[in-house]
Amino acid sequence: MLKIALLCEGTYPHMQGGVSVWCDQLIAGLPEHSFDVYAISGQRISLEGWKLPPNVQRLVSVPLWDAPSWNEEAGSGRGWHNLDALDSAYSQLLYSLLIGTNDTGLFLAALRKIFEYAQLGDLTQALTTRRNTVQLYQMWRTYGRNSNVMERQGDLLLQPTLDDALQASVWLEHFLRPLSCPPPKVDVCHAASNGLSPLLAFTCKWAYGTPFVLTEHGIYLRERFLEMRHSAHTPAFKSFLMRFYRLLTSAAYQMADLITPGSHYNERWEVRNGADPDRIRPVYNGINPAFFPTPTEEPTAPTISWVGRIDPLKDLGTLIRAFGVVREAMPDARLRMFGAVPKGNEGYAQHCQAMIDQFGLKDAATFEGRIEDVVDAYHAGHMVALTSISEGFPYTLIEAMASGKATVATDVGGVTEALGSTGLIVPSRDYGAVAQASLTLLGNAGLRDSLGQAARTRVLSQFTLESFLHVYRHIYPHVVLKGAAGRWVQ
Repeated sequence: MLKIALLCEGTYPHMQGGVSVWCDQLIAGLPEHSFDVYAISGQRISLEGWKLPPNVQRLVSVPLWDAPSWNEEAGSGRGWHNLDALDSAYSQLLYSLLIGTNDTGLFLAALRKIFEYAQLGDLTQALTTRRNTVQLYQMWRTYGRNSNVMERQGDLLLQPTLDDALQASVWLEHFLRPLSCPPPKVDVCHAASNGLSPLLAFTCKWAYGTPFVLTEHGIYLRERFLEMRHSAHTPAFKSFLMRFYRLLTSAAYQMADLITPGSHYNERWEVRNGADPDRIRPVYNGINPAFFPTPTEEPTAPTISWVGRIDPLKDLGTLIRAFGVVREAMPDARLRMFGAVPKGNEGYAQHCQAMIDQFGLKDAATFEGRIEDVVDAYHAGHMVALTSISEGFPYTLIEAMASGKATVATDVGGVTEALGSTGLIVPSRDYGAVAQASLTLLGNAGLRDSLGQAARTRVLSQFTLESFLHVYRHIYPHVVLKGAAGRWVQ
């Protein structure tokens, strides 16, 4: 039996979604191993009442904007320690962020020194000083560019205001808080995404030489870029954040002993951003087909089903616009959307509802919230649509396929790898293409039936939960045997 630390950011176990499904499947499907779950979140999560698999030995909340639990366990907060060492490390970190050209090695060296301080001293207290903020502002002002200056190497760093520097100083301190968490003593660290959760894997490798597996469902860096397009932050602050995210993701690729992306599409992104191809092995998500029976009948009115969380990455605006075109050709058509609104996405949900009202679709396009049995959501439509602008290897797609439903899906992430020729694939953000493909399926029962049968057969042959778990049963002991400094050989 191995002891595994599963490292999560903003997902399992306190948020719904594909990554949380994946985490639960992995833990419950490998009862021979024990798991400690480390959950990075904004605020500290309650550890009471979670129905976790019995082989979860420990659930640790790692809050970025709240008091951590380990200070309480220690009985008293950590105080000042070797400030000279921390000052040197902080300067090195700022150099890598503001001056260096994507120097991942320098960035990692600074993080390690900060980690060593954080295990003995109060990192929050030490970093939230006027001197550190002034240093950040002065370096940023010195090396920042004007917005009309083009930079060919690295990310453009724009000139900041004092407010930008204050905000960056605060955010940087909160981002680094996982380095204060006592490193777990485990056999393997497994990060369920890139981003901040690998910081916990770094600490284990530095402290104990623990091997580190990194899984990416969606591409963390790409999704941060997409997120920034709609962010209210100033351009200068965005430029700072993107430098941090780029170095952080590259550092995780460098530190990981094995990278297991959810698709070959992800693999290409990872290699382009510094991952060693010899350490990459794509692993497709899997489901239990027995949980997704095929429907016995179709709805009376022509109906499109959509399943997922209400989120800008799912691009429901394109789906609603496409449905408006479908409705003109099929006046009795319906669009039924199933899924919860994550905290913080309430404004986006209201925007989507306003679009429905604007296009006169109020009674035809409906948000129906979470549904007890997701199979009923897939069966509610003649077809299933997925209009995301970013995906990993989406569970909703392979679940719909297993349910024998014909699908229209945008060509993002691992969607094409999942569907093959068993569904209709269209460009992202192209509501006209989504509409025409949907009309094709809604108007052709024979095509729907043949694609649905082929899709289910494809899931049975390639994307089962059994095959997914078999791979990880092999990966964990293999990584442990090869050691933290070993290299994966396929």
